[in-house]
Amino acid sequence: MPQALPPDQPSKQVIVVTGKALPDPAAARAYDVQTIDRKRLANAPSHQIENILQQIPGLQLFRRTDATSAHPTSQGVTLRALAGNASSRALVVLDGVPQADPFGGWIDWPAYDPSSIEQVRVTRGGGTVPYGPGALAGVIDMTSRNDTRAEGSLEAGSRNSQAASGFAGMDTGGGILTVSGRAERSDGFIPITAATRGTVDRPARYDEASLRARWVTPVAADTELQLGGLAFTDSRNRGVPFTANRTRGLDASARIVGHGNLQWSALVYGQWRSFRSSFASVNADRSSASRVSLQDSVPSDGYGGSFEVRPSLGPGFQLRIGADARSTNGESREFYSYVAGAPARRRIAGGSSQTAGLFTEASVVMGSLTLSAGGRLDHWQIANGKLLEWLIATGASTRTDRYPKREGSLPTARAGAVLHVDEDFSLRSVAYLGWRLPTLNELFRPFRAGSDATAANPLLNPERLAGAEAGLEYGRGGVSASVTAFYNKLSNAIANVTLGHGPGLFPGVGFVGGSYQKRENIDGISVKGVEASAEARRGEWSLRLGASLTKAHVSASGAAAHLDGLRPAQTPQFVLTGGLGWDSDGRSIELQVRRVGPQFEDDLNQRRIRPATVVDGSFAWPLGNRVQFIARGENLLNETVIAGLNDDGSVERATPRTLWVGLRLGGI
Repeated sequence: MPQALPPDQPSKQVIVVTGKALPDPAAARAYDVQTIDRKRLANAPSHQIENILQQIPGLQLFRRTDATSAHPTSQGVTLRALAGNASSRALVVLDGVPQADPFGGWIDWPAYDPSSIEQVRVTRGGGTVPYGPGALAGVIDMTSRNDTRAEGSLEAGSRNSQAASGFAGMDTGGGILTVSGRAERSDGFIPITAATRGTVDRPARYDEASLRARWVTPVAADTELQLGGLAFTDSRNRGVPFTANRTRGLDASARIVGHGNLQWSALVYGQWRSFRSSFASVNADRSSASRVSLQDSVPSDGYGGSFEVRPSLGPGFQLRIGADARSTNGESREFYSYVAGAPARRRIAGGSSQTAGLFTEASVVMGSLTLSAGGRLDHWQIANGKLLEWLIATGASTRTDRYPKREGSLPTARAGAVLHVDEDFSLRSVAYLGWRLPTLNELFRPFRAGSDATAANPLLNPERLAGAEAGLEYGRGGVSASVTAFYNKLSNAIANVTLGHGPGLFPGVGFVGGSYQKRENIDGISVKGVEASAEARRGEWSLRLGASLTKAHVSASGAAAHLDGLRPAQTPQFVLTGGLGWDSDGRSIELQVRRVGPQFEDDLNQRRIRPATVVDGSFAWPLGNRVQFIARGENLLNETVIAGLNDDGSVERATPRTLWVGLRLGGI
């Protein structure tokens, strides 16, 4: 954007590139938004961005484990106790590009380096019209840094862990080129608790690395081009032989943003993923393990684009008009039915899906009152679905399922109002509709986890959400607070429904020794809840508090009738968070606490996971000009955080106490 010039230089114009999207619309005032700024990202006790995000009340990963020990397919994210599975019910975007895995809908968290991100905005609640179908429970919007600083860090930690990261930005003749990289490895911890592990259990090693580059340059006085690229690799095992997995990814995007009187933006992107994973079965006393399946290749890709324009309608009025589209393709290529260490059968499962929509959103500011309304209509399509199985020895086909194309159209809508009672206090209310298309993984691929098996369902329908909320916000000086009460009803909710127990043969999966499940559309999940947050800043000190209290239950009939009235699996009753920080001239201390309430491991509510409290901390102190000593601690009290209760009686835990020390260069 042009900057004002001193009187002695009337003919020269300075172009400033922002590297950002268009400004927040007036309609966003009715949204429930929580922001994590650059300073909080830099001083966080964890390197993993998913752990940093969990300081936001109401944000939840599918399980209590983070990406350092969890299987990638369990790293879906949701908001507002809307339950979940491997797929995300919240939309994660980086500089406008959706980040969900094209095949499975989970999030590859190791791809993101917190040191390369300027801020994260978390919008809780559905119906965010410009973001489209994936934003069922809300949006996690990450914005890249766009500055010319150079900094890096080197750290060593518990269990022979090492981490390194670097960021550099440089002027390119009016534009800015930024490059960032991150690498981390560890020998890992043993996921199974000491009381329930056996001789087969071992530490879960991990290695992860990512590299990002971004160039922002002006192409006109009020228009800038933003080019981005991301490459990452993530390898780990689950603490048992035959459980190694690896993900590799590559993203590329181009966005043009017009900041003039007629604001507009256009975005195109492509994503490519390659996934490989092995699964094992462990005997009763956990003394031996055997491979049960090997996804030797899961190629997938996603392509999309969007366009938005904001015509000028005069003071107090704002209109947004836009369109977007996304296409995903992928398949799982798998060996299974192992006998004496060799596979007897082969499986290929996958397909494609597309969504395309038009949206509009309008807002009007009338003194202290802001009114907004928006809607969009999307056409969806699921095609090329298949599940092929055959005997390896003879090549004889045992299953040749090919599924017909399905398509339809669904709306998204949101209407809200904000009343500024005075300059410190405001009230807001909003109602919304949203939906989510099932992923290719949910539709077409059966899978096994230990002795349990889950059948796919190619006839799954899209999930649909209706909700309403009301909130109040207060801000004065260094004190801010907000409270939001909400009600959400998720219809056609996709769940893994327990339909039987082995040993025995079951449709779609064959022999099962443990529980047999199938992906189904259950009638719905209803959630009533309250979210609250507060922050106080005074000089160098800051204090943050947050809470999410929810009452959720399942409505089910037919084959899933036995779930009616139960609480959704992996959904805690409450989450409490707190943070105390001190920051002064390169010196900082951060202390965080998170209390997670009880939840159930299973949909039948028979395996209760107890509450857990985790305390994390970080410390930074300058050692000279542009050099800091840094220390981080995760789970400082070494709480045993239960992450899973298995059918064989073994108990999986999340990260135990982990300590890091190192140096940060140029970051003061």
